Amino acid sequence: MERLPEDFNMTELLEKAEERTPYQVVALQECERMNFLTQEIRCSLHELNLGLKGELTMTGEMENLQNAIFLDTVPDNWTKRAYPSMSSLALWFTDLLVRIKELEHWSNDFALPAVVWLAGFFNPQSFLTAIMQATARRNQWPLDRMCLQCDVTKKHREDFSSAPREGAYVHGLYMEGARWDTQTGMIVDARLKELTPAMPVMFIRAILVDKQESRNIYQCPVYKTRQRGPTYVWTFNLKTKEPPSKWTLAGVALLLQI
Repeated sequence: MERLPEDFNMTELLEKAEERTPYQVVALQECERMNFLTQEIRCSLHELNLGLKGELTMTGEMENLQNAIFLDTVPDNWTKRAYPSMSSLALWFTDLLVRIKELEHWSNDFALPAVVWLAGFFNPQSFLTAIMQATARRNQWPLDRMCLQCDVTKKHREDFSSAPREGAYVHGLYMEGARWDTQTGMIVDARLKELTPAMPVMFIRAILVDKQESRNIYQCPVYKTRQRGPTYVWTFNLKTKEPPSKWTLAGVALLLQI
């Protein structure tokens, strides 16, 4: 409990984010959701502590929390307020602290980070939609005639020092079922024993639908976890020499967590 930083001061942040750009709105929503989660963690751990001392009657919820901690699984009442994850409690908590740090860095001055950790969001869709909204405002394009273009760079997070003028650089994605070849800039067969190779930094920007490439493209689904299904986020068009059906049959997808 001591390792949890203080809640985000929403009143202060709302005053700081005067412009309410699409990116600022996403950052504020994420900070608010993080507060709900950390408040629940603090409150439930405090109650369990009092229950174990005999100062409070142990309830079913407290026992479930105690069992979950003992079994190194994420307690149900935390999961309800959190994001999909298949990690053990120890890994989940370490990941939570990294997410809070990223949010603290972003909400400091609300400047878009040079490279955004897409997996660090409760709702990655909201950030991807914000990319389209920001571009639509700047160019006065109709939002319903826009889509996202995904260009895979050859660089890693450390190689970027500033955000692009339009769109965003994102990192933290993994490919399952195949791998990305940086030399050819295409999807190729996975190497043996490499189950989920990391992707280089990706440049996501909004374009008009009629400018979208449709040849030699695999419509790659993006999921939050290996569970796939309900954790679907978006579809990124990735370049391929092979027929797209090959990757569809192989179940190739991008994952935000492994």
